[in-house]
This record gives sequence, structure tokens and C-alpha cells, in this order.
Amino acid sequence: MNRTSNLEEIKLNQDWDIAIIGGGSSGLGIAIDAANRGFKTVLFEKNDFAKGTSSRSTKLVHGGVRYLQNGDISLVMEALRERGIMRKNAPHLVRDLSFVIPSYDWWSSPFYGLGLKVYDMMAGKLGLGPSTLLDKKETLNHIPNVNKKGLRGGVIYHDGQFDDARMAISLMLTADKEGATLVNYTDVLNFTKESDIINGLNVKDTISGDIIHVNAKVVVNATGVFSDSIIALDQPSAKPMIRPSQGVHIVLDREFIKSTHAIMVPHTSDGRVLFAVPWNKHVIVGTTDTPVENALEEPIALEKEIEFILDNAGSYMTKKPKRSDVKSVFAGLRPLAASENKEESTKEISRHHKITVSTSGLVSILGGKWTTYRKIAEDTVNTVQIVGGLSERKCNTESLPIFGFDPSSDWNQPLHCYGTEANKILALDKENGNKSLSDKLYITKNQIHWGIKEEMAYKLEDILARRTRCLFLDAYETGKIAPKVAEIMAEVLNKNQEWINGELEQFKLIIKNYQL
Repeated sequence: MNRTSNLEEIKLNQDWDIAIIGGGSSGLGIAIDAANRGFKTVLFEKNDFAKGTSSRSTKLVHGGVRYLQNGDISLVMEALRERGIMRKNAPHLVRDLSFVIPSYDWWSSPFYGLGLKVYDMMAGKLGLGPSTLLDKKETLNHIPNVNKKGLRGGVIYHDGQFDDARMAISLMLTADKEGATLVNYTDVLNFTKESDIINGLNVKDTISGDIIHVNAKVVVNATGVFSDSIIALDQPSAKPMIRPSQGVHIVLDREFIKSTHAIMVPHTSDGRVLFAVPWNKHVIVGTTDTPVENALEEPIALEKEIEFILDNAGSYMTKKPKRSDVKSVFAGLRPLAASENKEESTKEISRHHKITVSTSGLVSILGGKWTTYRKIAEDTVNTVQIVGGLSERKCNTESLPIFGFDPSSDWNQPLHCYGTEANKILALDKENGNKSLSDKLYITKNQIHWGIKEEMAYKLEDILARRTRCLFLDAYETGKIAPKVAEIMAEVLNKNQEWINGELEQFKLIIKNYQL
């Protein structure tokens, strides 16, 4: 994956079957599917791949226990099926994780136990394991740090866990391998039309300042919470199609649950569920569901959201987390497809995806969730074939391995998320390249080299937030190692001290949002 050569290819080959705007889970999934079907595919991402919502999830590949509770059976069945496919195609990135729901009254365990048996049944052959009722002793054996006062027992069930940004980078590499051409830091300026039908777009390379024009039989808008702004480029008077909802997570030390199992809190003060999930030697706790008016590239966690998570999590833990315990806080925006009911709360809006086609032929994906990215892509490319008058070709991604596919990945090794590429990273500089730059986080010189040369990382944030997950795990420690990482990047990219200073200044502004 080389940004310079990809840009050259785009400039030399201006005619494409499909041009995709947006390099998050949906856009990357569409690029894989379209290229695999043999369509000439190009993808433009305004910032970095998975910069937005796609790197800010709860790190779960799940059917959605809450959606079952809401009666959204079709979404749960689709998501459970996709969960199984995702785990099968990316075993180095997706794994089984068991969740314990502690109960403090006599009816909760049987109630959730029955519901989760239905959940298991719906997963069928793609299930990850059976749910089971637990007595008080068994519950404490599984999650010793759970609040013991009034505890009666619990239920254990299985869902999937993954590293969202690393999955996105692997999808990017898969799309590249399938023949798609992808490039980050390219901003779509406008569309070109012939007889009122979109036939191409003008794009600005925000690093060099160059303007690039491409022709495309179909343009796909996969920009998530920013979909309305792309729709407005096509039809300025179009009504809003997205209702953004903010989800916030806090990250704590692993000692807060001292378990390999996750906790699912079934009753929070706003009627949602809350998760405490072990991840990379830390614990992620969240999430919230707060309607927001404006979609920001760097969403900011509200004080009330942080207090909500601390209060609700604290009521289920023997060691109650305080603000001073928070290593990092991150906020993401859900691109919920607006419903007709304006009064409906965001937590009630379905997570189903919608595909719309404008009168000028712009195909837009609205809504959806990480777990169903592959199905979103399949449905979108099926639509694109009709809109663009392309030859009808079958989707093959159900059995397509994701880049790095390695069924024998050891999840105890920090490089497991690279799959088959892990040994290549270790071999780059055996003498000095594999020592972590931090005692608290795992990040090596070799990873930085690999991220730049093989995964199109260009900015300090790309390395610290998405090629590695340092910023999401411990924002304070990340601030300390940032200067060293910038120096190593400058060596690889052949940049000077001015570039280093500029990157550190930019990163300081970003890191503030991750620190309390």
C-alpha cells in the first residue's frame, strides 16, 4: 500500500466503474466486494482510514442483545450470521468473548437466560457457545470484582470481540489485494454531471494540494455521519438523512474487573445496557447514546456522559472507578438513518442500514453497524450494478479471507492482529526494532516502519490512534511517547524538525479530547 503510487494510478486512469467516498467500515467493505466482482474501483478518504466512527466502537462483533430486547429480530439474525462470517474470515482479528450478566433479584437470571437461549438458537451453526445460568458462587468465580451486595447469580453468554481500527486497516489491505485503488487525505470537492446524472468527481489531495478529476459510472457515498454533507453536494436542498448519536467510552486498568470475561450491565439509568470489556490489558466501559446536532471529526465526551458511565459501572464493581482512574476517554458518532418519527429517541432508532439513490444517481449508505459491514457492502454493490448499468456479478465475500488470515494466531501475542504479517514485522530490525517504546503500552519501531511503508500511515495520529491503539488505551502515556514516535516517523518519511513540530502541535490538540 503506497499512497504516492496509488495517486499516480488515479491520475493516469481517470475512468472507473465505481468511486467510493469514505474509508470507514462500509466504504472499505464496498471496495473489497466491488473489486472482487471485477469492477474497477477507487476509494477516497478525507482523513485517514477509520478516523471516524469505525475506530471508536465498543470493540464488539455482536448480534445485539438489546436489539433482541427491542424486538428487532431481523437485525439480530442478520448480525449474528455476519458475526459468524466475520470470525471465520478473520480469526486473527475476531474472537469469542464470554459475557456475564450479574443479577440482583430472583427473576433476572431466568428472564435473561430465556432471552439468551433464543439468541443462541438464532445464531444456529454460527454460534460461539451456549448461554448458561450461574449461581452466586459461579458468578463470583467468573467476575470476582463484581459488587457482592445482594448478588443472587447471573447468566453467561458468548459474543465476538475485535479491534475495530485494525480490522479496518486489514479491510483496506484486502481491498488493495483484490485490485481496488484506495487513498487517504483526499477531500471530495464536487461532482460533475452530464444530463443531470453524476459522471465523476473532483478531489483535492490535502497533502500536496493537487486537484484530481475522475470519471465514474457510479459514485457511492459511504461517509457515515457526514453523509448529509455529501448528499448536499449533489442536491443542496435535500432534507437531512442522518441523526447522529454520540457514544462515549472510558478506559480503565484491567484490575477493575480482574477477569477474562466481560460484564454486561442490563439496567442503566437511561434504559440502555452498559459493557465492561477486557481489551489489550485494559478495560473499556461504555457506552452512552446522546443525540448531537453537529457531526464533528473529533467528537468530545460530555461531562454528563462520563459521570453516567462512572456511576453506572461503579454500582456493579467492588472497586468503584473515579475520574482519576480513567486512562483514556473516546467518543464516536453513530450514523443513524433518520426515521419519520422526529420524537423517537436515538436509542430506539433501528441499527438497520438503508441504501438510497438520488435522481442524479448518487448511491448513499445510511445507518448500519460494524458487525454487518459485509452485508452492507453486498447490498450496496448489488444496487450499484443496477444504477450504473454494470454487468450483474455475484457476491463472493462470504468466504473471502481477510488480509493476514491466520487461524493459529496467538491472542496473547501483541502482534496477533497482523496475522500472517506478524513475523515480517518482527524481522524488519531484529536487533533494535522489537523493543517497546513504552513500559505501559506496546509500540515498537518496527510497527511504526510497517505502518508507514505497508499501511499508508502518514500522520502521527495515524500511528498512535489506528495502526497501534495507544491513544485509545492510555492518552497520558501516549502523550509522553509521541515525540519519540514522531522522530522515528520523520526518519522513514524523510521529514525535518519543522514537520515533527507541526505533527506534535496537531496531536496535542487531538489528545486533549482523550484526557479528562
